[in-house]
Amino acid sequence: MTRLISVLLACTLVTATPTPALADDKHPLASLPLRTMGPAVISGRISDFAFHPDNKSVYYASVASGGLFKTENNGTTWKPLFDGEGSYALGVVELDPSNPNTVWVGSGENNAQRSVGYGDGVYKSLDGGASWSNVGLKNSGHISQIWIDPEDGDTVLVAAQGPLWNSGGDRGLYKTTDGGENWTQILSVDADTGINEFVVDPRDSSRIVASSYQRRRHVWTLINGGPGSGIHRSADGGETWTEISSGLPKDNMGRIGLAGAPGDADRVYAIIEAKSDEQGIYRSDDFGLTWDKRSGHMTSSPQYYNELVVDPTNPDRVFSVDTFTHVSVDGGSTWSRYGGDHRHVDDHALWIDPDEPSHLVIGGDGGIYDTYDDGANWRWIANLPIAQFYRIQPDYSEPFYNVCGGTQDNNSLCGPSRTTMRHGITNADWTLILGGDGYEPQFDPEDPNIIYTQYQYGGLARYDRTSGERVFIAPHPADGENAYKWNWNTPLIVSPHNSKRIYYAAEKLFRSDDRGNSWRAVSPDLTRQLDRNALEVMGRVWSVDTIAKNNSTSIYGAAIALSESELSEGLIYVGTDDGVMNVTEDGGETWRRVDSFRGVPDMSLIEDVVASLHDPDVAYATIDNHKRGDYKPYVLKTENRGRSWSLISNNLPEWGSAHTIVQDHVDADLLFVGTEFGVFFSQDGGDAWHQLKGNFPTIAVRDIEIQRRENDLVVGTFGRGIYILDDYTPLRTAAGDLEAQHLFDVRDAWSYVVGDNIGYGVKGFFGATHYNADNPPFGAVFTYRLEKGLESASKTRRKAEIEIEKEGGGTPYPSWEALRAEDREEDPAVMLIVRDTDGNVVRRVAGKTGAGVHRTAWDLRYPPTDPVDLSTPVSVPWASPPQGPLAAPGEYTVSLAVRQNGALEEVAGPKTFTVKSMPQGKETSLDLSAVTAFQRKAGELYRAVAGASALTGELNTRITHLKAALTDTPAADESHEQRLRQIKTRLDDLVVALNGDRTVASRNEATPWSISRRAGAVYGLLLNVRSDVPEMYESSYAMAASAFRSALTDLRGIERDLTALEETLERMGSPHTPGRVPVWQE
Repeated sequence: MTRLISVLLACTLVTATPTPALADDKHPLASLPLRTMGPAVISGRISDFAFHPDNKSVYYASVASGGLFKTENNGTTWKPLFDGEGSYALGVVELDPSNPNTVWVGSGENNAQRSVGYGDGVYKSLDGGASWSNVGLKNSGHISQIWIDPEDGDTVLVAAQGPLWNSGGDRGLYKTTDGGENWTQILSVDADTGINEFVVDPRDSSRIVASSYQRRRHVWTLINGGPGSGIHRSADGGETWTEISSGLPKDNMGRIGLAGAPGDADRVYAIIEAKSDEQGIYRSDDFGLTWDKRSGHMTSSPQYYNELVVDPTNPDRVFSVDTFTHVSVDGGSTWSRYGGDHRHVDDHALWIDPDEPSHLVIGGDGGIYDTYDDGANWRWIANLPIAQFYRIQPDYSEPFYNVCGGTQDNNSLCGPSRTTMRHGITNADWTLILGGDGYEPQFDPEDPNIIYTQYQYGGLARYDRTSGERVFIAPHPADGENAYKWNWNTPLIVSPHNSKRIYYAAEKLFRSDDRGNSWRAVSPDLTRQLDRNALEVMGRVWSVDTIAKNNSTSIYGAAIALSESELSEGLIYVGTDDGVMNVTEDGGETWRRVDSFRGVPDMSLIEDVVASLHDPDVAYATIDNHKRGDYKPYVLKTENRGRSWSLISNNLPEWGSAHTIVQDHVDADLLFVGTEFGVFFSQDGGDAWHQLKGNFPTIAVRDIEIQRRENDLVVGTFGRGIYILDDYTPLRTAAGDLEAQHLFDVRDAWSYVVGDNIGYGVKGFFGATHYNADNPPFGAVFTYRLEKGLESASKTRRKAEIEIEKEGGGTPYPSWEALRAEDREEDPAVMLIVRDTDGNVVRRVAGKTGAGVHRTAWDLRYPPTDPVDLSTPVSVPWASPPQGPLAAPGEYTVSLAVRQNGALEEVAGPKTFTVKSMPQGKETSLDLSAVTAFQRKAGELYRAVAGASALTGELNTRITHLKAALTDTPAADESHEQRLRQIKTRLDDLVVALNGDRTVASRNEATPWSISRRAGAVYGLLLNVRSDVPEMYESSYAMAASAFRSALTDLRGIERDLTALEETLERMGSPHTPGRVPVWQE
């Protein structure tokens, strides 16, 4: 049996070549935008830093599984630079010392932990990260170090650990002398051993010390060392090498970290994983020829750490990054824990300021921290949304749902999908519900305040959000029974048929009918029950004394995937880490199993399974075999309750394992799959797949859930937090059913007053460093598609000319009439026209005119009644654009209209939707229609008063010009001057009534309220209020309206008399003044 399994494993350990993900996919709906909801409150794992040599405020942070970020202001703001590239997992970033605008990145996290992301080689940017080129070593898997020759930026050394999961690939030490055009492998050990780190002599770059690293991880094991690990030295630039043994461990070694001392070029430190009596800190003072063991210091998990950093100003001061970073100040002989108060554990990157060594920047699983007092106090960078979510789950809270999720080493936490605040979703909106590494949460269907939440290796708690209490409820083994084989990522579900019934799976399935207070096993061992220590790794079975054997690895033979049919109670699917799909149709009384799937290597990990929401005989599964070097996505479907399965992966990119799948609850053929590099959808049951790329980075998608009430797709990523595709219902429309100008159904919209609990604007006065994830647009969101964009005649002509020019043809001038028509043409436009149930136009909302899918929102308001102002507004924190009253709750319609050649045509719709009132407290009126009616009435008064006030200014301008013109009108006399003075006096008196007495007010004394002030208060102070209208507003409105009637009469008289005077002066031949039409005849 062991031999058979060995042969089987050998046949399925493969190396895949990275391929692009559906680069030419043209699905018309693939650009629907996703939005991030963060969080940044936990940040995420940092793998490396690169600081600008001349400006320390500028630096790059490579994220272990989240791309590359750059700050130009010491962490105040960050910009992601790697979102569109082929990899998301990064191990190292370096700047060319001779040209810091040249950036090199090594992809693939350079650790060997269980959730490590793999890469596709080395990338290079010549413009500070704005654009990138992959320059090779695509099969390296994990790049651990890059060195750039300070004298020649085209000469670069790269340490490639090689694929973690299989033999071969690009592994070793590589050199380029032409900037990455060509690579030469200058150090190779064997097919299972790569290069971890190296040191180049700063005095002579032909002298190199390198550490080789043999390791392998599979689902069932970790081996973190072997005969391939060692230290090598070259004195001729890598032409020849000598493996060093003097002073080093005699038995096999594991991961070896190397660091040169900038202050002493002959000194090299090594942290060597080995047997307990030989491992520790070693030092060479002759550049690697001989070594001396300085201490037995070792990191807590070398496969995750084992990196040294030497103080650039003191060769005796050395740091060892670890769960708790340690420091030695005596050349490695003694070690103490470095300052870590109020800082996350698990450090991976460290930069020491060469000009001020008490200033350090450290990166780890909790993000980035910096200190200016040598570790006594730390500042945390709180604006990097790079959380690694294993699993997520939305609840059904109203009006907005929450999303909870479990993260890698950053707890389980919950946050709102959106808020009623203009500030969006901030760090303060997230709540930690359980510590440790977190996984699948589940909600009590009858009480959303009760959450079942997990920590690593089967830890399970029932958490009460109202009290904060946690009851730990994981099943206990019986007396004498072995501990259960809980996977790192244990599957958990609440039965859709009984809210008190939960299922939890180890090697067997457990059921509780009382919310976890008691449990019983409802299955036998559902796995293959293999002895993992008998399985071959790297071509043989390894000794019990193998370095790090099975460390940081779940005990093999456990469940990963779990689902119960919503259509058939007791129909349960359980998938295991060793490739067995188990099915029961009677709640666990009897079981059947399938352990081989056509087209899928046996023993591949079954990562997800979901029973169909439409057919009890159908289920879907994803299988992941990347931990044997097979990066293909395996997506399967059964139509006979798991008796047989067929692949539906079809055109999914072959580079990128499939992790998760979900089915739409309305359209049985609409499926979503999350892979190692993105999220995909199929509208035909898996026959064809299309990637969703709208506002979504290259990232691993570990979980997808659907919030059915809102029709939202909730996406849990492993390195960029949680994303939401709001209202994905357009995807229920097949591409072939789309009209040339298509308007999709509109989701009902909540009406409420947007709050501002931290002050003005999105960030209040918290500064640019304050993190927030945007809410979806407030109001009713309209989704439409234009098959062809709207273009002006000049643009259409020019596009045609360009095509002619490509063929060498001539492009004669158009006629003057045609060019004149182009010059006068009105720009094409898109309008979304909102109407009430009586057919009255409520609002016209502008949309984008380009080809493709667009979304725009109506803010649920009538148009503003302020005078039109085309000037650029002055920016002040408390200013906001003009706005009209909120429309009353009720039913509305929207139609899509396009304007071309000056004609507006409604081309799609109408679509009906409802505006719903959100209860926001006791102040919310029970008669919002009456509130809206008063606001509109007040708005009409404000419109008229504001217009009248504006007109007084225009009249004053006319008077000022007439006064100057009278001097140059010989036929005019003093009577005309007197008429103008009388008009001016009347206007000044009217301005006092309309706008207030400036003579008194400018001297800081009280004056009666003007008409404008009273009308503005009645209208403006109620614009964001949904309470019953206070009586004093009714009274003030009556006062303002009464006063304005008289003022408006006076204004009309003044305008009439002024116009008459202007006509008189025009007949006298007066110079032109504003507002007059000239009179002329020969």
